[in-house]
Amino acid sequence: MEVVPMCPMKGGSGDTSYAKNSVLQREVINRMKPVIEEAITNLCNTIRPTTLAIADLGCSSGPNTLYLVSQIIQVVERISEHESTAYQVFLNDLPTNDFNTIFKSLPSFQQQMKKLMGAGPCLVNGVPGSFYGRLFPKNSVHFVHSSASIHWLSQVPYGLESNKGNICMASSSPTSVYKAYYHQFQKDFNSFLKCRSEELVAGGRMALTFMGRTSDDPCKHESSYILELLALALKQLVSERLIAEEKVQSFNFPQYSPSPTEVKLEVEREGSFGIDRLELTEIDWNNASKKESDQEEEDDDAVENSGYSMAKCMRAGIEPFLVGHFGEEIMDKLFSRYTEIVTARMSKEKTAFVFLILSLTKKE
Repeated sequence: MEVVPMCPMKGGSGDTSYAKNSVLQREVINRMKPVIEEAITNLCNTIRPTTLAIADLGCSSGPNTLYLVSQIIQVVERISEHESTAYQVFLNDLPTNDFNTIFKSLPSFQQQMKKLMGAGPCLVNGVPGSFYGRLFPKNSVHFVHSSASIHWLSQVPYGLESNKGNICMASSSPTSVYKAYYHQFQKDFNSFLKCRSEELVAGGRMALTFMGRTSDDPCKHESSYILELLALALKQLVSERLIAEEKVQSFNFPQYSPSPTEVKLEVEREGSFGIDRLELTEIDWNNASKKESDQEEEDDDAVENSGYSMAKCMRAGIEPFLVGHFGEEIMDKLFSRYTEIVTARMSKEKTAFVFLILSLTKKE
C-alpha cells in the first residue's frame, strides 16, 4: 500500500481553491461561537492575561482564519471592562500551506479590528508544522482552537490491504480496517492532547471541532458517505480506463471520524484535561454549500447548484491528496463525475455532515 502524504488544503485564490470554497468550514465556526465565547470568558475571568496568546491549529488559508480570530477578539473586548489586552496569534498548518494568502490580508484586518473594537496590538505569526507534534514552548499559550482539522490523521493507517473497493473507513470495510483506523486515531489524538498539555498554561482552554459520528457503531456510513461517493466516481474512471484499478485499490484517505464515546475515552486516558462540553451538531449538505448571497431558486436548479458547490467544497479540501496519488491530469474529469453523483444523491436523500464539538480545560 502506498502511503498518502499529508497535504494542506488547496492554496491560492482560484475557482477551486480552499479560500473560495470554505462555506462549510465557516458554518462550523459559526456553530462554535457559543462554545468559544464560554471558553474565552471563563479563561479571562480566571487568568486575566494582559497578553492573550491564541493558537489556531490547521488554519489553512482564506478568510475563515482571520474571521475566527476576530470572533475571539470581540469576545475579549466585550468582557475586558476597558482593560487593555494585547493579542499574540499563532496560525498553524503544514509547512506547505499557503500562508501568503493570509499574510497579505493582515494589514487590513488589523486596521479593521482597531477601528471597530479599539483592541490592543494584534501580533500574528505563522507556525508551520504538524499539530501532532510540539509547536510552542511550554506554558506559553492561553487558548487553542482547531476547526474541521483533527479528523485528518497524521498518516494513512497500516493494514488496509483488505479495504478493496473503498478509499476510507467505509460502511463495507472489514473489521480489520476499522481497527487500523481506530488505532491510528488513538495514537494521534493522544499525541495531540499531550503536546497541547505541555504548551498551554494551567487553566488554559481548547475549543475543537472535527468530523465525528453519532453512533459507536463504525459501520454507520454517516461520517464517510461523502468519500464513498468519491469512490464511485473513481470507479467510473476505472471503467473508462482513465485510471488503473490497482491505483484505486492502493489509495486510502487518512481520515477518521470518532464517536463521542471514543473521544471521551481518549481525553480521560491522557488525563491532562477536563471536558467542559462534548456535543454533536449536524450540517446539512445543502446548507453547507450555500453562500450567504444566494437567492431563492427553482428547486431543480437549487439542488444542482448545491451539488456543484458541495463537490467544489470537497475538491478544495481533498484534491491535494488525490493529485499526489493519481496525478493532476484527471482531476477535472474526476470531479465532473463526482458532481453528478453528489447532485443525484442530494436530490433523493437527506445528506448531512456530523461534527463533534469539544471544549477542554487544562487541569491545574
